[in-house]
Order: sequence, then C-alpha cells, then structure tokens
Amino acid sequence: MKVMVIVKATKNSEAGVMPSEKLLTEMGRFNEELVKAGIMLGGDGLKPSAKGKRIRFSGGKRTVVDGPFAETKELIAGYWVWQVRSMDEAVEWARRCPEPMPGEDAELEIRPFVEDADFGEEFTPELRAQEDKLRQELEKKQPKA
Repeated sequence: MKVMVIVKATKNSEAGVMPSEKLLTEMGRFNEELVKAGIMLGGDGLKPSAKGKRIRFSGGKRTVVDGPFAETKELIAGYWVWQVRSMDEAVEWARRCPEPMPGEDAELEIRPFVEDADFGEEFTPELRAQEDKLRQELEKKQPKA
C-alpha cells in the first residue's frame, strides 16, 4: 500500500522558520532508515503558504487566491510518500519520526493513495490502458539515481 505522510504546518513553519542543524541531522538519519528499509519513495518540505496560490473552482469559473492562507491547522509543511505493507506499518514508522516541529505541537497525517481497484467498474480497460501509458511516460522522465 502506498501512503502519503503529511507533516502539518505550524506557526513557525508558516513564518518560514527553517529547521535547526540538529533536526536536519535527525531527519536525515530517519530518511536514511526509511530508504534502507525500502519504505520511502519520495518526500520534501514545502515553503510557507505565503509563497503559494490556490485555484478555486465554482460554477465553471476559476479564481486564483494568493497566500498566505489563514488556517494553519489545514496547511502542509512537508510530506513523504511511503510504500508499506499496511497502515499499521506506516504508523510504526511515523511514531519513530523525530519531532518535526520542536517547541510546537506537531502532527503527522497518514493517508492511503487511491488504487486502481478503488474505482470499480468505472475504471474501464481503456482508462486503465491510458493510465498505464501515462505512468510509463512519467517513469521515463524521472532522473536516474
């Protein structure tokens, strides 16, 4: 099962406070463990919402809204993408994570990705073939490690 582990934003992350060398070192070690275990597929930190934009869709219109966005508890400061056997395994790994926002209450959210089977009959063989073709194209464009 593939999951996204979302690091929720805090006042400090939204203010652009960068992590300390100590936290960067601890996170680097944790990421190394994830990679060696074959869990981590990707991940990054995100700049504060002041640097972002939202696109609102309503009645066929698209409206661009500039950040910052008010509700910190609904914002994301970073993420990982993990391949795990189960949600329980994802929780076990998340519990080992260094405290992501020292000095502040912090939260990780784990969300499974939608898989092809979740779409049921609506995901026709033609749509599946189209999706497979797009995935192959994306893989070709990925930089080689």
